[in-house]
Amino acid sequence: MHHSSDQNALRAAAIHRLYTLEQSERLTRTRIIGVADAFGVDPRTVDRWLANARANNGTYQPQGRHSFVLTPHMLDAVTRWRGNATAAWRELRAEGHPVPSLPTFHRATNKALTPGMRAGLRAGEKARRRFDVAGERERHHRNYAWETDHVEASVKVHVEGHIRKPWITFFIDCAASAICGLAITPQRPSREAVLVAIRDAVLIDEHHGPFGGIPSYVRVDGGKEFLCATVKEALGVLGTEVIELPPFTPEGKPNVEAVNGAIKKTLFAGMPGYTHAPTLRGGKPVDPNQPLLPFQEFVRLVLEWVQRWNHENTPKGLNGETPHQAWDADPALIETVTAEDLHTYTLERHGKPLTINNGGVRWHKRNYIADWMHGRVGEKVNLRYLPHHDHRVELYDPQSGRHLGSAVMAQQATRQQGLSLKRARAREADRLRAQLKKAEKNRNERFAAATRPAPPVPLDVIPEEEALEHLRALDGFDPAAEALPDLIQLPEPDTGWTLPLNPNTAPSPQPPTHPKDQP
Repeated sequence: MHHSSDQNALRAAAIHRLYTLEQSERLTRTRIIGVADAFGVDPRTVDRWLANARANNGTYQPQGRHSFVLTPHMLDAVTRWRGNATAAWRELRAEGHPVPSLPTFHRATNKALTPGMRAGLRAGEKARRRFDVAGERERHHRNYAWETDHVEASVKVHVEGHIRKPWITFFIDCAASAICGLAITPQRPSREAVLVAIRDAVLIDEHHGPFGGIPSYVRVDGGKEFLCATVKEALGVLGTEVIELPPFTPEGKPNVEAVNGAIKKTLFAGMPGYTHAPTLRGGKPVDPNQPLLPFQEFVRLVLEWVQRWNHENTPKGLNGETPHQAWDADPALIETVTAEDLHTYTLERHGKPLTINNGGVRWHKRNYIADWMHGRVGEKVNLRYLPHHDHRVELYDPQSGRHLGSAVMAQQATRQQGLSLKRARAREADRLRAQLKKAEKNRNERFAAATRPAPPVPLDVIPEEEALEHLRALDGFDPAAEALPDLIQLPEPDTGWTLPLNPNTAPSPQPPTHPKDQP
């Protein structure tokens, strides 16, 4: 049989049809019997239904059964006992309140409170959310929307003599379920770690790819104010709109939640130091002396897992494709930005200033070189780097903080970078050679300009103005290039160069006089 509400709806439709036939005097007893047979009742019951419709202007309105409903006082008792209807019923009866039988009280409680509300009364908001229904978001195209979150790894690792649980900040593309970028920190992520993850996600090159670019939207948990504020500030520069989700709404960012759940089950659960492993009586671990992973090894395993997720895993909703396949099949254009434009996002800084030497900048037992370093050996620089991507570093002036340029690991320099280095070295040599030639020519011209036989005048006794002029020449200083009016004296205007206003009244030009001709 149909559900009672459905049966009532069908009964009302059938009786309305009989009522219409009766109004047009076409109702026969055969039709009434047919309706009675369809509902499995006596024809006289149908007659009563039809009489009910006549009394209600043609609409059948059955009288519902009287059911017991909890009063506000009873509902308060159930809430106070955390959803325990039996305990609430006993308390109410002991206080003398008129209560029905216990089964009736249970039915009334189940009618007044949804399963989610009852679970919430027992175990709190987290338990209630398990009964919520969330729709599925449209995936759109790649880089239309990202989701971000940071999660504490459920694994204990060794970090410089201490035992800690690392944190991971993810940026996930919603269309392909691809992990575009991440940052792994031995403690709760700082602003710098979030910026590192953004840089890792946005850049696309041989070390950051093929996933990345500039997203149109980023969804972030509004309850994590620090993460939300940092993402807003950083991605706002790139024109990305940040969508702040209500706190504690994992259904709002299902892709990053799926990644968080998957890495816990498929990676962390198999690591030593897994904090959710089964325990003995009293909560004691099965193997209390198991060796924990060092932080560097933990990072390596997480990066390997991310590679497998992007290139081997087939998440739900991608029709059997991997994130890599879904990304490559997406025709949407990718807006990106160069590493040079994002150098300020690399905020992990080496502690002390380093010195540029003949092999470049030495850091972590490796040399980092760049074409702009020529002629700067001995200068101090601050080094900033992107964790887990040590092929490239950014260098800054220690005093002003000005970005000097990037440098690449000498062993990983491309052929093009090597040629650029050689060309810069040749330019530096050519510049010095040109400076020396200019100075030598200046010296020769000075000695050749002597007008009478005399020994050459040493540079340390030449007049001050001539010495300054010579030093400017040695340094490649060109007053004309500076375009400063007080450096180059203009000649006095000659009267012979001036044209009169009226040529007919102009006096005849006089030859210029020489100072020696004047009396």
